[in-house]
Amino acid sequence: MRNRVSLAFLFSGALLVACSDDDSFIQRPSGGLPAEVADKAELETYECSMDVIGEKVYVVDLGENYECDGDEWFRSYNYECDGDEWFRSYDQPKSSSSAKSSSSVTPKSSSSAKSSSSVTPKSSGATGEASPCSELPGGDCNYGTLTDTRDGQTYKTVTIGDQVWMAENLNYAYTGVPYNYSGYTSDSTSWCYENDPANCAKYGRLYTWAAAMDSVGTWTTNGKGCGYNKTCSPTYPVRGVCPSGWHLPSKTEFETLFSAVGGVQDESYTTRWNGAGTALKSTSGWNEYEGESSNGTDAFGFSALPAGYRYYSGDYYHEGYYADFWSSTEASSDYAYYMYLYYGHDGAGLDNFNKYYGHSVRCLKD
Repeated sequence: MRNRVSLAFLFSGALLVACSDDDSFIQRPSGGLPAEVADKAELETYECSMDVIGEKVYVVDLGENYECDGDEWFRSYNYECDGDEWFRSYDQPKSSSSAKSSSSVTPKSSSSAKSSSSVTPKSSGATGEASPCSELPGGDCNYGTLTDTRDGQTYKTVTIGDQVWMAENLNYAYTGVPYNYSGYTSDSTSWCYENDPANCAKYGRLYTWAAAMDSVGTWTTNGKGCGYNKTCSPTYPVRGVCPSGWHLPSKTEFETLFSAVGGVQDESYTTRWNGAGTALKSTSGWNEYEGESSNGTDAFGFSALPAGYRYYSGDYYHEGYYADFWSSTEASSDYAYYMYLYYGHDGAGLDNFNKYYGHSVRCLKD
């Protein structure tokens, strides 16, 4: 069994333990919050404050726990120990503070991180269905190139079904707007992982949602005013920080991608498409999961690398474990949707998270 520890403890500094192979774990006692709520909207009716920091509430329609960080609710994850280091894991049952049994939550199968053989393939002729590169003429992906006239950088592109995607993460240096959140400041709202330029060359840059949306309206007004602590009504498609003729994909456009590569929507976790993650991940760069390769097949040329993400405080986490891509779809005044790939699962999913986090950007052709 792996060690599991609540995120709130790690970032509050209350937990100072070594990562080892024992079976102990720490849990907070349940507070005065309900054990579960019907949906995210109901959850937001309960105040998240320092009085309930670390408390978890199960959101039924999402099939996931949400946790209070003392200021806002976030999708709860555990830190899990692999015997050497800690890493973030979403693979968890309903919180132990819940009054109902977690038996209704479908656990991840032991083979889910390694194989998608149980995924039913899409029927031939499905609208927007993509053919793996191996089945295209010459066995090659339908690649192209894109040159960003703003800085002269050239990117590989790939056609997948009815969509044309960048096959690399955006690396445009969005530096004109300073960052300031809860006393954490930076002279930019886009960054290289660990502030190392070599990581920008490898992974592209990590952007806040406001930067990804071009909230100041530098290039278009389609995403102007879309930022933290406010709701907006963008005009789709939203170019955002993308090059001219390209845009930041919406939540629906990511779902189209998942279906095109043969992903099957999970019956219990409807925001996850099983099998899509393996097809979209690169063939190298992903850390092993329980001693086995977690690399993908890159069957369609999307080539997603595990770039990790930037925490709002300026810390960087989980290179090698996660690939997170912003969408142009807002969830609430403080949250926006992003697409994620996880080293420990063959699926691709959609979730919403704090707009101040730094995630990767993949642009889609208009």
